[in-house]
Amino acid sequence: MPNNQNTSKRVAELLLEAQAIKLSPEKPFQWSSGWLSPIYCDNRVALSYPDTRTFIKKVLADLIRTEYPDVQAVVGVATGGIAQGALVADLLELPFAYVRPEPKKHGMGNQIEGRLEKGQSVIIIEDLISTGGSSLKVVDVLRAADVEVAGMVAIFTYGFAVAEQNFNEKGVKLSTICNYDSLIETAVEHEYVTSEQVSSLSAWRLGPDTWGK
Repeated sequence: MPNNQNTSKRVAELLLEAQAIKLSPEKPFQWSSGWLSPIYCDNRVALSYPDTRTFIKKVLADLIRTEYPDVQAVVGVATGGIAQGALVADLLELPFAYVRPEPKKHGMGNQIEGRLEKGQSVIIIEDLISTGGSSLKVVDVLRAADVEVAGMVAIFTYGFAVAEQNFNEKGVKLSTICNYDSLIETAVEHEYVTSEQVSSLSAWRLGPDTWGK
């Protein structure tokens, strides 16, 4: 795998080109939480671009081979981690399952879709990490089923301090292939934003709950 920083910037470049990540400091987006944000990230858009999804798939697989070589299955987080997780599991020739936000309300009432065995070591795949709250609920579901969580890998993280705290408290290792710092550096280099806009983008990451209010 290439140098981590170079890889992170290449992923950022591909996500920006696909408009999976949009930057708009002057006209911020509003998240479901009510936060105003100068960035909007929907990595599912990247699935529509074969070269981009293949590059991301290979980088995620290389990361898992390096940092989590003994995992026995791949688990996607619904919904963003399902497609990417299945692609990576196929490349690694590992079983795949995914976890719903809540148990299915009909049929078997499953929350874990697919077959996982007790004691099996799994790696969780997520597309995006903000605070980590919804992603870490998957850890609770898997642990309740006596599945061993080796860690979580994600395409992109905003790098919020609260996310680091949440993962530490849950005892879950998080690895990502792209991050906010690489994104901003790449966005400046490719003139998606001006150097003047960077200060606003940096201020948002430090206080996203109060930014723009």
